[in-house]
Amino acid sequence: MLNTPPLRRLRRLRSSEAMRDLLRETQISLSDLIHPLFIEEHISHAVPISTLPGISRLPESALADEVRELYALGIRYVMPFGISHTKDDKGSDTWDDNGLLARMVRTIKDTVPEMMVISDICFCEYTDHGHCGVVHHNEVCNDLTVENLVKQSITAAKAGADMLAPSAMMDGQVKAIRHGLDAAGFEHVAILAHSAKFASSFYGPFRAAVDCELRGNRKGYQLDYANGRQALLEALLDEAEGADILMVKPGTPYLDVLSRLRQETHLPLAAYQVGGEYAGIKFAALAGALDERAVVTETFIGLKRAGADLIVSYYTKQYAQWLAESH
Repeated sequence: MLNTPPLRRLRRLRSSEAMRDLLRETQISLSDLIHPLFIEEHISHAVPISTLPGISRLPESALADEVRELYALGIRYVMPFGISHTKDDKGSDTWDDNGLLARMVRTIKDTVPEMMVISDICFCEYTDHGHCGVVHHNEVCNDLTVENLVKQSITAAKAGADMLAPSAMMDGQVKAIRHGLDAAGFEHVAILAHSAKFASSFYGPFRAAVDCELRGNRKGYQLDYANGRQALLEALLDEAEGADILMVKPGTPYLDVLSRLRQETHLPLAAYQVGGEYAGIKFAALAGALDERAVVTETFIGLKRAGADLIVSYYTKQYAQWLAESH
């Protein structure tokens, strides 16, 4: 008996490059990508970050030139992280109008006003203990930290930040920041909430990058990586508190959370491809184990396919350079 030929041959839709381009469901472009910047005060030359090959801590004096270069490459969104030499037990430099955080934001906006500044709102780079807030009796005090997050947020907004990205994972932080911004006349400043931020080992390279010597761990306030339902609850609480965009962090190990969250909300979603994700690809590429550009593109597409509208990635500048080389 002859086999009946298949009625539906899906390979017809993959038969040529033109056909594949025509039917591609998910796209990636520079307008989807946010570039993190590491800015260190009191240094005169860029310092390569050993755990993030290709990424450096920049001196403040180099920030303006870097922003001009990024803008010329087509990058329109940056997230600056400060490496402070003015640390204390609260991170008070972050609400000083002349502190590093405020100076970074002002420099970027003064240099390229059209560049969107998405300011990280946290304390780990600015505290001498490395935690994301005020430590009291060996624990991070939620409500005291939230009070300080509001002060930091208003300082960043005054300096010119277009959007704030609170990442401390304190209960009620989004509501407090929204009320604080509105009361101070910054109702136009948006909030990109690190809503589902897991206590992840993938952050290791970042902590080296920002010189964050942590005492203990952050498992008391960041999410347990085994708890997907709790992550959704965190994100939906942030939505109820006024967040404009919700983020899942890290990205690739938590595609299930991102996908499930996409089904629960109509808000834009962001994913953060964190240092461990970047380093894993970069070191493998340096060893000749994979095609770097192809793998980076595939991971971006995977994050978008799972539901991300925006991606924060240390690969943003290199991706922009690849695109420039292709034209």
